[in-house]
Amino acid sequence: MKKISVSLLMSFFLVTLALAQKDQIPLIGSKAPSFTAQTTQGELTFPDDFGSSWKILFSHPKDFTPVCSSELLELAYMQKELEAMNVKVAVISTDNLSQHQMWVAHLQELDYKNRGQQEISFPLIDDSKMIVSKTYGMLHSPTSSSRDIRGVYIIDSNNIVRSINFYPVEVGRNMVEIERIVSALQTTEQEMVLTPANWKEGDDVMVPYLPYRESQLAENPELKDEFYNVGNRMWFKKVGDK
Repeated sequence: MKKISVSLLMSFFLVTLALAQKDQIPLIGSKAPSFTAQTTQGELTFPDDFGSSWKILFSHPKDFTPVCSSELLELAYMQKELEAMNVKVAVISTDNLSQHQMWVAHLQELDYKNRGQQEISFPLIDDSKMIVSKTYGMLHSPTSSSRDIRGVYIIDSNNIVRSINFYPVEVGRNMVEIERIVSALQTTEQEMVLTPANWKEGDDVMVPYLPYRESQLAENPELKDEFYNVGNRMWFKKVGDK
C-alpha cells in the first residue's frame, strides 16, 4: 500500500512538473520558440525567416485602440534606426489578418506628431487562435484571457532570448528604451563589457574584471588613461574622447 501511495505521489509530481513547464514562458538565455503564421506581409516563420538579424517580437492588446496605434506609429518612425542596428520587428496580437490589414492602411494615412505619413514595413502577425500568444506568455489572465498584454521579446542573431519586458495595458511603451536595451546588449556582446545604470550609447562602460596589474601598468602607463575605478569594485572603460 505504501509503495502504491509513493508511486501515485511521484506520478502527480511528474504531471504537475510537466504542466508547469508547458505553461512556462521562454526565459532569458533560452532558444526563442519557432512558429509559422500569416502576416500582413505573407507567411512568416519566426524567428528563422529573419536570419542573422536581431529580432523584436512586440505584442499589443488590440488593433485600432489609441495607445497601440501610437506605439506602432513610433515603431514605424524608428524603422530606419532599427534596421541600421540589424534589428527586425514583428508585431503580434490576437486580432485576425483582415483586421491587421485595415489597421495598417488606416495608420499609414495619419500624420502623427507632424512627422508626415509613415510606411509600416514590419509584419503584423495573425494570432487569432492565440497559439503564439500562449507560447510566449503574452496572455495574462488576470488582465485578459483573449487579448495580449504589452510584451517585448528581444532575441539575438542566434535566436536566443536576451530580454523580456511586459507592460500594463494602460501604459504605452518607450520605444527609445527598447532601442537602448538592444544597443546595450549588442555592446556588451561585442566588447565583452557591462553597462551601468542609465547607460546610453556613447557612455563609458564597465568591465567585469580588474583591467590591469601593476606590472602591466609599469610597462604601459597609458592603460591608466583607458580605465578608471569608483571604489575598488566598479571599474570603467572610457569610451571615445571623454
